Amino acid sequence: MTDIRKIEEFLYDEAALLDNPDLDRWMELFTEDGTYWMPVAEDQADPINHVSIFYDDRVMMEVRRRNYVHPRAASKDHHTRCSHVIGNVRTSGTNDHGDLVVTSNQHVLVYYRHEQRVFGTRVEHHLLPDGDSYRIRHKKVTLINCEAPQKSLTVYL
Repeated sequence: MTDIRKIEEFLYDEAALLDNPDLDRWMELFTEDGTYWMPVAEDQADPINHVSIFYDDRVMMEVRRRNYVHPRAASKDHHTRCSHVIGNVRTSGTNDHGDLVVTSNQHVLVYYRHEQRVFGTRVEHHLLPDGDSYRIRHKKVTLINCEAPQKSLTVYL
């Protein structure tokens, strides 16, 4: 039986890195072949043959991280604050790579440029056991209103 408490702690630690935001340490949670995907439709089959809100590999995550932390980045004009609330954490076995598949619901509040936005999400993590913790091989964040028009996302959810 998988230790659900250990998985929850990992998800809470990841959320804390995104809330701060500490993208350097957050990226360290991913494997070298790690991906982060936000589909444009609830039942989207894959990120390769269909349009997505984004589908980032490590290179693209690094580009976004550099753009976010750059001293002249527009994101620096206004402070960003986030708050993740995580619930309904479930495991559903392993995938073909042997990764533990974990699903959760997350509510994310983002305050940026004097506006607070609320994101409801269904999140799927593919976790590779790594000593006493995990590494993320794949993260899929499906907005519950993914088909609706979206403003630009300033930070990762």
